[in-house]
Amino acid sequence: MSHEPGSQDRRTILLASASATAGIALGLASLGPTKAENVPEKKVEPAVGQPGDFSFLEGEWRIQHRRLKAGTTDTWDEFDGEATCWTILNGVGSIEELRIPSRDFSGMGLRLLDVAKNVWSDFWVNGKSGVLTTPGMTGAFRDGAGVFESDDIHDGKPIKVRGIWDQITATSCRWHQTTSEDGGQSWKPNWYMDWKRVWQSMFNGRL
Repeated sequence: MSHEPGSQDRRTILLASASATAGIALGLASLGPTKAENVPEKKVEPAVGQPGDFSFLEGEWRIQHRRLKAGTTDTWDEFDGEATCWTILNGVGSIEELRIPSRDFSGMGLRLLDVAKNVWSDFWVNGKSGVLTTPGMTGAFRDGAGVFESDDIHDGKPIKVRGIWDQITATSCRWHQTTSEDGGQSWKPNWYMDWKRVWQSMFNGRL
C-alpha cells in the first residue's frame, strides 16, 4: 500500500525519525541475537528402505524408452520394450526381466533390501553376458520417489550415476537416469523409461 506525503514539514519528520531510529538501535543491541537467528536448521532425515517398496512393479509391463544417443547432447533414440516383474522374499527382493525384442536384448534387474541398514541395492545382469554388475546402485524411497546412486567410470573419468523411480500409480510409473561429471553439482538426463501396466502379478509377493 502506498501513502501520499502530508502537509507536515519534511525536515521535522526526518529529525524525529532519526531520533527514534537511534533509540530503537540501542535497545536492540542490548537484547542480543533475534529469535530468528537462534532457530536451528531443520534436519533432513535419510530415506529409509522398507520391505515391499518395489511391490508396485509386480506384473507385466510395456515400456516406452527414450535414450540419449552416445556422443550427442540432444539426439534421442526411441524404442519399445517390455518387462515382467516379481516381488520375492516377502518384499525384501524384487526381480525384473526386461526385454527389447527390436534390439535383440534382454536383461534382469535384481533389487535387494539390506534389512539391517534399511538400504536397497539395485543390481543388473546383461542377458548376453550373465554377469551381475557390482556394486549396484543404492538408495531408498521418500515421498513417493526412489533415488538410487552409484559411482562409475566413463571415458576414463569418474562420474556419478543416479536412477530415479517416480510418477508411480496403480497402472504406470517412470524410471529415468541422469549422470554427473562434477561430483553431483549438476546432472544430465540420458535415459527415460515410461512404464504402462498390462496385468498384475498373481503371486502377490509370496515367492
